[in-house]
Amino acid sequence: QLPLVESGGGLVQPGGSLRLSCAASGFSLNAFVIGWFRQAPGKEREGVSCISSNGANTNYADSVKGRFTISRDNTKNTAYLQMNSLKPEDTAVYYCAARSRSLGFMCDPRGFGSWGQGTQVTVSS
Repeated sequence: QLPLVESGGGLVQPGGSLRLSCAASGFSLNAFVIGWFRQAPGKEREGVSCISSNGANTNYADSVKGRFTISRDNTKNTAYLQMNSLKPEDTAVYYCAARSRSLGFMCDPRGFGSWGQGTQVTVSS
């Protein structure tokens, strides 16, 4: 389990924006695929977006395409999820997770071994 820390969650009105950050401590993030996942009350954890170790490949859930953008800055050992045009159905705890690049690029939560503690995103008027 590698230490990952999410930040940037909060309460936002529908149509608003938030940027989540995922910071790594004590290891280099550039050797890992990073994924953002979310879990709403009573629902299973689902993939939101993933990015390859060098940022060349990305993947988005259909529900967030065109609204969310994943990125990473390996010099800062941090990955980001820019969330625009937020909807009430985006309300969930958001987690970042890491997967060794040697295992290949994928975006299924079952393939990620290291997880952050999560950050709450609430979209409500």
